[in-house]
Formats: sequence, structure tokens, C-alpha cells
Amino acid sequence: MTSAPLVAVAHGSRDPRSAATIHRLLGVVRALRPELDVRVAFLDLSQPLLGDVLDAVRADGHREAVVVPLLLGHAFHARVDVPAAVADAQQRHPDLRVRIGDVLGPDPRLDAAAWRRLLAAGADPDDPELGVLLAGAGSSHAPANRLVADVAARWQSRTSWAGTVATFAAAAAPDVPAAIELLRARGARRFAVGSWFLAPGLLPDRIVELTQARADAPLIAGPMADDPGVADLVLHRYDLATVDAPLPVLA
Repeated sequence: MTSAPLVAVAHGSRDPRSAATIHRLLGVVRALRPELDVRVAFLDLSQPLLGDVLDAVRADGHREAVVVPLLLGHAFHARVDVPAAVADAQQRHPDLRVRIGDVLGPDPRLDAAAWRRLLAAGADPDDPELGVLLAGAGSSHAPANRLVADVAARWQSRTSWAGTVATFAAAAAPDVPAAIELLRARGARRFAVGSWFLAPGLLPDRIVELTQARADAPLIAGPMADDPGVADLVLHRYDLATVDAPLPVLA
């Protein structure tokens, strides 16, 4: 096992609740592996930025680091923003070797974390009149949206719900009004929102507001981030990135 610091990078948000939630998640990661140097970074809108954290890693004498993107799919931020920030840091520090771990999704631990949040909000798997919206950010990268739809389909297969539909805050369909109409057509009389978000912020709030405007007293699940299963997944991505071959190394 390498002693390279784990640099967990989230998207960032102007909403202070988002960064606070990410910090709580990394607190759980540290509790699971107290000997590991775990650092928080953001791509934008929150501090510290990824490049600044990698500068600090090198200033502290490290020659290696592992960046774990706290992203749920291989959309633009994972494919472009994270590698670009790492490449910039390595131009400043040619002797710093940075490995990039895989994004968090797909993984059964995310599915389980979102499921636990939904049950905690009061959703009954045996309620045949419950319609569940599994809410994600939405992306122009279709595979990222399919991940959410696949989770919704798995939930539907193991419950008595009237229906489970993936819905998106932006860039993908269906939006919340369309998803609610789909569920009503399937017999839903009560509604719940599952969260395919790591942290609170503008997009989760938009989902909640749209749902509350169209459904009476919907159940609202919290985001996944500080669930112990998500923390375990972060460490799993770190461990995979420390082996010699499978994940890309920017040098």
C-alpha cells in the first residue's frame, strides 16, 4: 500500500452546504483509515481548488498523490476538468506523480446509499401507490444518465411501487413535471424523491421545489455523501489507483 495522499476532488458549489457535506464525507473516510493522508479539493466555486491542493502535497514533500473524483459518472468534469487540472499541476511539479482514480459510479455501494436515504425519508417498499423519482443532475453524456435510469429500474424490480422513474435537473429528460405525470399514469397517488446527488445545492433544490409544486407532501431523501458506504467506495477507488497498471497515470 502506497502512502500517497488521497486527494478527493468534488465539483464545488456556491452553496456552503455542499462543501460542508463533502468535508463530512472525508471525515468518515479518515475514520475508516486514520493512517491515510486525506485531503479535500474542488474543481470550481469552492476552496481549495484541486491545483492548489496538489501544490500543497508537493510542498509537503510528497512525490506521489492519488486523485479520486467525487463524481458519479464519466461526464465532462471527469473526462476533461480533472485531467486538465492534474496536467497543469504536473507541469508545475514534474517530479510529482499523480494517479487519477475512477469516478464513483457505477457501484452497488452508491445504489445502497441512495436506497438507505430514501427509506430513512419514509418510503415504504410495499406501497403500491407510491411513485418514486430518482433525481440526478442530468448530463449531455448519455451514459451518465443511463446509470441513474438503471438504478431506478433495479429499485422498481424489487418493490411494489406504482413506478420508479429517473428524473433530471438539467440537460436530460424527463424533467420533474414529466416524470410525475408518467408516475400518475401508472397509478401513483403519493410521491417520493430519491437523491442521486452527493451533496445539497442548486440542482437538488430545483428538484425538490418542482416536486413540491406538483405533489402533495412528497417524501424527500437526503443526498448520499456522508453515508459510510460512499466513504468505503472512495477508499476502494484509491486502492485500485495505487496498483501498478489499470488506471491512467498522467506524467
